[in-house]
Amino acid sequence: MSMENQELNVAPVAETEEKVEKEAPKARSDKRRDGKKSARPQRAAREPKEYDERVVRISRISKTVKGGRRMRFAALVVIGNGKGKYGFGTGKSTEVPEAIKKSLDDAKAHLKSLPIVKNGTIPHVVEGEFGATKVFLKPANAGTGIVAGGPVRAILELAGIKNVYSKVYGSRCATNIIKATAAALDKLKTRESVKAARFGE
Repeated sequence: MSMENQELNVAPVAETEEKVEKEAPKARSDKRRDGKKSARPQRAAREPKEYDERVVRISRISKTVKGGRRMRFAALVVIGNGKGKYGFGTGKSTEVPEAIKKSLDDAKAHLKSLPIVKNGTIPHVVEGEFGATKVFLKPANAGTGIVAGGPVRAILELAGIKNVYSKVYGSRCATNIIKATAAALDKLKTRESVKAARFGE
């Protein structure tokens, strides 16, 4: 199996799907030739989403089979409610929208929570590792913002963190960075939880 990665900038899911729709053939207009609208039912207005979504990466995968090469797409998506809940997921399909949908379902099935302190930062310094990637996170003062790029910024912003320093060491693979960041966030503890664990409260 060979893989050809087609890296995209981190972008909201809606923008990615809109880009795919523009590249597809245009659908028929609702208007008839005489200028009157057809009697098709109008689409219902979209309900506000519980989680914000961003596409971190879309990869094109090619597999050599007996009849030739078979092309598929793999999507990596991050979601979050901006209040301490986040998740990430992957999905594969022959079509980009379907791959994104599968990754969103995977992310919603593996939601995680993290503690956020008063200044919109993390409680303490923490590190996370996955494969050949290590991610370092450090609390920052109010007004600092998120000093991070790419996948790290996506997961921190959607989780609701507003001020933090970060550094990535080793492999720059987007999947490894996301998983290493999640591993670091899993280690975060509040003062109350540490006290309870120490004294058995």
